[in-house]
Amino acid sequence: MAESAPKNIIYMIGDGMGPAYTTAYRYFKDDPNTKVVDPTVFDTILRGMAHTYPDDHTYVTDSAAGATALSSGHKSYNGAIAVDTDKKPVKTMLEVAKERGMTTALVATSQINHATPASFASHNESRRNYDEIANDYIDNKIAGKLPVDLMLGGGTKYYVREDRNLVEEFKAAGYQYSDDFAAMSDLKQVPALGLFAEVGLPFALDENPTRLTQMTTKALDLLDGQNDKGFFVMIEGSQIDWCGHANDIACAMGEMDDFAKSIEQAKAYVDKNPDTLLVITADHSTGGLTLGAHGQYKWETDVVKGVKATAGTITKALLESEDLKSVWQKYSDIEFTEANAIKLSEAKKMGDKTLVLAVKDIINHASFTGWTTGGHTAIDVQVFAYGKRAEDFYGSQNNTAIANKLIDFIKK
Repeated sequence: MAESAPKNIIYMIGDGMGPAYTTAYRYFKDDPNTKVVDPTVFDTILRGMAHTYPDDHTYVTDSAAGATALSSGHKSYNGAIAVDTDKKPVKTMLEVAKERGMTTALVATSQINHATPASFASHNESRRNYDEIANDYIDNKIAGKLPVDLMLGGGTKYYVREDRNLVEEFKAAGYQYSDDFAAMSDLKQVPALGLFAEVGLPFALDENPTRLTQMTTKALDLLDGQNDKGFFVMIEGSQIDWCGHANDIACAMGEMDDFAKSIEQAKAYVDKNPDTLLVITADHSTGGLTLGAHGQYKWETDVVKGVKATAGTITKALLESEDLKSVWQKYSDIEFTEANAIKLSEAKKMGDKTLVLAVKDIINHASFTGWTTGGHTAIDVQVFAYGKRAEDFYGSQNNTAIANKLIDFIKK
């Protein structure tokens, strides 16, 4: 007799999280006092790999095409938000779940209408049409109902506008609302909307190292037992990608740590609710991250751990101070050598863009971290699964296969 489909689905996407990121995170978290490198949560639930190419004139996907494939099972062009190459809407698994009467949710550290969450609940020819995408969270009715029952992330800029106040429309539709992360506990029931930043939330390394973990915990608490038909939630570690674009390794490890802790929360939920499936993957890898650079056989995690803010935050502090040494020592354990002092001083004279590059160059050289691009790469990404029907995700597969399997579960 075939095993039944899971009741609940937790779908987690590490935006930009290629295999080098999960490897780096393992070494980043390792206790150097023990001989064996300890596994992380990623190592314990690895099932396979996924191919990320879009339906475009390239093998390198963007987040919109990647998320469209992961949400609908359809390949599309870069920039597409749940539309095919003819720009016609394709049905997403969140929409199917809503049609089946399940409770639906989106959680992200980006604005909630950014490419990945957008590709689950809206349809647009361009990921850049943020206002139109935000409108879809009200206008894209599913069986007469709003598509998403619970949303946690950023984006007040797009939801409270002069031409349209979507927050007030959500409130009128019965949604609880909060724009204060510290007061997230005030959200007591679904439907609910939490928008905790104007655009994306601050980087984990700069402000709150567990903000995704906290939103994940809150979402699962609100969704638990909400509906006899179960729930579907997509949770995105959005800013792994942003750190990769910036070639900022300390930033990336801060995001990875928050994402890993969020996965731990999801795993704990599955353990208590064995009729739940947890699937985790990435839409693509970002930055061409490599561990080991300059011909040296080393990657210095202590250097990365000693960086206490993103390169952007360090740059801002350096620009605002005449005492570069004290600022550097506040935010980094890397020695403030004469060479580094000259490099930072000269870069500062040329402005913020040159200075931030100098900051990252010092960190990357000291840690032996390599990057090949400020964009995406076409390498396969990992697929992780845990809980009911996790065995269905073994092997090498297209990213669309992940979506199609999940959609089949939701339909049963």
